[in-house]
Amino acid sequence: MSAMTSLPKILRALRMPTVLLAATMLLSGCDLVVLNPAGDIASRQGDLIVVATLLMLIVIVPVIALTLWFAWRYRASNRSATYAPDWDHSTQLELVIWGVPLLIIIALGAVTWISTHLLDPYRPLDRIAEGRPVPAHVEPLEIQVVALDWKWLFIYPEQGVAAVNEVAVPVDRPVLFKITSSSVMNTFYVPALAGMIYGMPGMETKLNAVINAPGEYEGFSANYSGAGFSHMRFRFHGLQETDFQRWVADAKSGEGALTRAAYLELEKPSKREPVRRFARVDDGLYKAILNRCVDTDRLCMDQMMAIDAGGGLGMDGLGTLGTPRRGDPRLGAYVSAEVCTPETARRAAMSPVLGGLMAP
Repeated sequence: MSAMTSLPKILRALRMPTVLLAATMLLSGCDLVVLNPAGDIASRQGDLIVVATLLMLIVIVPVIALTLWFAWRYRASNRSATYAPDWDHSTQLELVIWGVPLLIIIALGAVTWISTHLLDPYRPLDRIAEGRPVPAHVEPLEIQVVALDWKWLFIYPEQGVAAVNEVAVPVDRPVLFKITSSSVMNTFYVPALAGMIYGMPGMETKLNAVINAPGEYEGFSANYSGAGFSHMRFRFHGLQETDFQRWVADAKSGEGALTRAAYLELEKPSKREPVRRFARVDDGLYKAILNRCVDTDRLCMDQMMAIDAGGGLGMDGLGTLGTPRRGDPRLGAYVSAEVCTPETARRAAMSPVLGGLMAP
């Protein structure tokens, strides 16, 4: 814990080298959003880049300098240089050669271990900025993210709205992103906010982050996913609370509804999709997307896994389909349309046991 407490002090001490490095990179025309972001998580990740770079330079700078010095000192024309063809060992030199890299590895390992825990994307935020803990009454804003071909869908379950290629969050409020994909692996990345988080079909990843300054930032996919990948970008808006509520109200004032049918149309591959908003979202849509059963003709993944856990659809597994879920008769039984008619499925749904499910 003491190491975790002292890490911010070390990083603060490196702020000046960070500024100098940023000033140097300005001369090359580089985009410095990674080293000067608007989000606390991205800022701390930027500090790690600086720390790793400075530790690396501890070796690189002396090696380059000594290489140039040796080339000059022992040039063929310098007859005054010491000539020692039988020299083969120096304890002091061995200590430097092996000791310095070892110390650097230990330092990098310590920083990496501490930061891996402090900046775990699944870890709820304990601060919104340096010296500013998360207020006790503040709950994270949940945003459900779906990577489509080739666009982004953002669902706000609390507000009941959704948007394509546009996301808005309040400044200084923690945000919990739940991320999945409709078809192939993609990477959700807003350089000003935090690092890259993969979205994968049938799986959910999470990112806890916060934006600390109002503005419009760029987000995109950082994992190649096909022909429309180059334009798979979205606008990330950091808004004051009143402006965020106005954004939500504007979305609610529209007429579009993100139903299951509308999602199935949206899911079809398309390029350069314009920003659009949906005033309403079907209940349970994100869960259906995650379980790959927006099309109601498909069996949901969680249902399929429950059937598999019960023994599958073979004769050995049919009996377990009538077993109450988690041993609680009030929850009813697992019943699949693959093993019964609509009438027997209705009867089974009304009773916690199969009863006459297999009867003709």
